[in-house]
Amino acid sequence: MPHSPVGLSAPARPEHASLDVVCLGETMAVLAPPDARPLADQPTLRLSIGGAESNVACGLAALGHRAAWLSRVGDDPFGQRIVTELASRGVEVSAVGTDPHHPTGVYFKDPGPDATRTHYYRRGSAAAHMGPDAARAPELRDTRVVHLSGITAALSDSCARLLEEIVVHRTPWTDDASGTTVRPVRPVVSFDVNHRPALWRHHGDAARALLELARAADIVFVGRDEAEALWHTARPDEIAALLAPAPLVVVKDAEHGATSYSAGTRVFAPTPPVEVVEPVGAGDAFAAGYLSGVLHGRDEMSRLRLGHLTAGAVLRTRDDVPVLGPDMAAELSGQPSAG
Repeated sequence: MPHSPVGLSAPARPEHASLDVVCLGETMAVLAPPDARPLADQPTLRLSIGGAESNVACGLAALGHRAAWLSRVGDDPFGQRIVTELASRGVEVSAVGTDPHHPTGVYFKDPGPDATRTHYYRRGSAAAHMGPDAARAPELRDTRVVHLSGITAALSDSCARLLEEIVVHRTPWTDDASGTTVRPVRPVVSFDVNHRPALWRHHGDAARALLELARAADIVFVGRDEAEALWHTARPDEIAALLAPAPLVVVKDAEHGATSYSAGTRVFAPTPPVEVVEPVGAGDAFAAGYLSGVLHGRDEMSRLRLGHLTAGAVLRTRDDVPVLGPDMAAELSGQPSAG
């Protein structure tokens, strides 16, 4: 199946489309210490929410885009909290299903001297029971961009098939009301590799599945370190070549910078200096900023700079979701900030 025409242009708006981005994936309840002490030393924990794809949706909504989250939650207080909070952040949640038989996933943050560890309790969750039928959701043909991540592919076999339907096959479906075959509008497919080793049974499964999905997507986000761990490829130029024929590849290299590759063009933007409080969620924020630049039709350097700005907003806090500040607003408007 041919790729959508991305290049360096903003994705066209399908006729009657009401959404800019649909983000599909699991969101969990997050229990985290209020300070930097380890989890075992904490008398109390703070409840919030977190999920790679919904983090991106929140970031895009904060940047003024029409963003929706597509997923399932359990019929429990955690699921209610997730849906309510995302809606309060301006994310469209009408496509979220409630599963009466399976719970909402939960994870804990455990601060450490060198890094924050995460402990997941998500096996058998409501979101893990999503399957290929979710690819027929009308929201997925009513949007300019669909954003996904490799985390979903690791949740279950049915979730892996769902991502294959959306990213690899992009097949037409039958309209249940009329019985006719519907050729879906081709939204741009954005895919963040987001390798989580603990979620995969075997390293080889992750390497093969994530490579196939990345090559079939239109926009790919991948960390230099995870590409090295997955495919033993460490240089950004080699990573981009490995992921061909993906039309647009963005290789992130932590504090060094990010490099994008598209139509034979290579653009590098260094990471601005930032005091890191906690790194969790920074990659999602980068994707939100970059995709905002795509939706606005900004040039490639501006897209990368927006990604760094939104990532920096998360790095300076313990929250997973970026906060839109005056510097990002100025970037979007093309005006100098007042600072």
